[in-house]
Amino acid sequence: MDDPPGWIAEFTVSPKQFAAHLDAVVRSGRTPVTISAIADHLAGRAPLPPRPVLLTFDDGFADLPGPTAEALAERGLPATAYLTTGAIAPGGRSLLPPAPMMTLDRAAELERSGMEIGSHTVTHAQLDTLSAKALAYELRTSKAVLEDALGHEIRHLAYPHGYNSPRVRAMSARAGYETATAVRHALSSGRDERYRIARLIVRRTHTVADVEGWLAGAGARVAPYRDGPKTIAWRWYRRARAVVRGPEFAG
Repeated sequence: MDDPPGWIAEFTVSPKQFAAHLDAVVRSGRTPVTISAIADHLAGRAPLPPRPVLLTFDDGFADLPGPTAEALAERGLPATAYLTTGAIAPGGRSLLPPAPMMTLDRAAELERSGMEIGSHTVTHAQLDTLSAKALAYELRTSKAVLEDALGHEIRHLAYPHGYNSPRVRAMSARAGYETATAVRHALSSGRDERYRIARLIVRRTHTVADVEGWLAGAGARVAPYRDGPKTIAWRWYRRARAVVRGPEFAG
């Protein structure tokens, strides 16, 4: 959108920018895939097409079933949408600050337009700071809500703001997810980890040249790689803060 809420503005692009980024994807000659194709490859069930690219959209903002899906469909670009069920289901509650959101009953519309649906938890909390009980609720309830709405299994998860840990990854697998995407600010690879697939965040300041660089395989590090000391220290600090404050918004 042109005038997003301040809290999410950094992670949005204008409609004009979005169109230019999608046109760069088309020009790149890469083959757009959904997360299931990545899952099949990482599990050894099927090879990926040449030069694949995966487009993902988190949360479930109001423009997703309309202008966003239409722009993708016009260019023949499939994508994956990870939905925060507490923000879009009737009577639901989430930690997302106020913003225009889609409604759960439009999730099927996204599928018809060519998007695969995955879970983005219930409340958008920092998963690596939660108790085992609270974490299980986030993982299992969001999955069940989407499965009830769509009538089929939900196999894929995206961690809110990428926050995860070995415990979060293990519990995601036990909850029935086949993959989980993180952030990592990196390019994924054929050796990536199924439960923290690397993604790049597109920020408002990123240019078409930035996107073209990523599509050429440049401009970012390549996953997998180990968490650095700063990442680990930040996780422990957030865990300590959550003990005092309770669950916090991942953003």
